[in-house]
Amino acid sequence: MKSLRAGMPVSRLALGAALLVAVQVGVLHVLGQPFLPLDGHLKLWEREVFSPRMSQELTDWYSLSHIIHGFGFFWLLRLILPSLPMGTRLLIAMGLEVGWEIAEHTPMVIQAYRQQATAAGYKGDSIVNPLSDTVMMVAGFLFAAAVRARYVIALAIGFEIFTAVMIRDGLLLNIIGFVAPSKALNDWQAGAQH
Repeated sequence: MKSLRAGMPVSRLALGAALLVAVQVGVLHVLGQPFLPLDGHLKLWEREVFSPRMSQELTDWYSLSHIIHGFGFFWLLRLILPSLPMGTRLLIAMGLEVGWEIAEHTPMVIQAYRQQATAAGYKGDSIVNPLSDTVMMVAGFLFAAAVRARYVIALAIGFEIFTAVMIRDGLLLNIIGFVAPSKALNDWQAGAQH
């Protein structure tokens, strides 16, 4: 396969993706995030949202929100940059995701997250978790590129309902809790501990 939907050679796409991942790892390391969970034992999945291992393992409940990021980035970039090859748009989406993962680990954002009930003791992620989140975003982007929009929208809504029921959080609730914190939302989310 010479290109991803024509326009960009796969070797250039792979090099661009590798550089973005290298930047992500390097900056998260400089910000003081450990590569693996502090005990050195990496699990595939962390299910307990109030566990100190949340955001330390390879995947967790929030992995679903990163798939939704991919859906959104695909549609946004197709809308505003339709003439760019899909490989180029994918690299831009990766850059956006990597940028968010870096911003998420700045002291200001970590402190803002700590105000939410589901992230009360949050110290940031192990580096493997944001790397996995970036892979999840890529999977969501490629899924959105391959599947009819109505199915992608249904899946995104399903993910949001599922995580809201299971952990009282999700992408939309996380955004609301971050940009417009409310005592009612915080109290409801804190009730998931019981």
